[in-house]
Amino acid sequence: MNDTFKLLFDRKSMRSYEERAIPEAERDLILDAALSGPTAGNQSLFTILDVEDQAIKDRLAVLCDNQPFIGKSPWVLVFLADTKRWLDSYRLVGAEARNPGVADLVLAIEDTMIAAQNAVVAAESLGIGSCYIGDIVENREDVSALLKLEPFVFPVSMLTFGYPTAQQLARPKPEKPSRRYLVRKNVYSPHTEAELRGIIGDAQPGQDFGEFVRAFCARKYMSDFSLEMERSVSSYLSEYSGFGNGK
Repeated sequence: MNDTFKLLFDRKSMRSYEERAIPEAERDLILDAALSGPTAGNQSLFTILDVEDQAIKDRLAVLCDNQPFIGKSPWVLVFLADTKRWLDSYRLVGAEARNPGVADLVLAIEDTMIAAQNAVVAAESLGIGSCYIGDIVENREDVSALLKLEPFVFPVSMLTFGYPTAQQLARPKPEKPSRRYLVRKNVYSPHTEAELRGIIGDAQPGQDFGEFVRAFCARKYMSDFSLEMERSVSSYLSEYSGFGNGK
């Protein structure tokens, strides 16, 4: 196993950081790594917000499911799927261009998450921990106002960065399901009951399947924050042609 594989296998989410800043040179390296990833048609359909304002960080901590560690994180980046920038360019030169549609957004989301993962891997190689915050897609109206988001700009993910505390470094990485359950050959096929049970058994050894799945459904899938996420994302999507009232 080479160093790259070890880094990928060992990496885990870190939610508590030492009270020390990340040097500018290392932040620049991480940003450059994010920008270097592959993108659809070399369009770089994303914008990254480098959040330095403490008041904005503190407000994001509240809006993103009340997670105080966000506000305490030494560095916060918000990754935006940006289908507006090219539209602005088309209009600038008088090109006949439609408004972005759902397919354009999907491509932009792909670009954005590749950039985010590049940043995560680059940070890990420097001994800097990170945590994805998917809750950035909640509370659309408040988040959009706070970050001054315009139509056709969608917040895909937020990342916190910092040097992990000793406790975080010592915390075991959660188990992952085996590839025998998650990798299919050539075509998709539904998971059998045995496979569904095996997936939970791999990731949650010793847990009763029924109890765990019912509790997880209530705690995550049917939770207030999940339903709010669904509402907010639907609101974002309504701007795009091919979805709802998008024109």
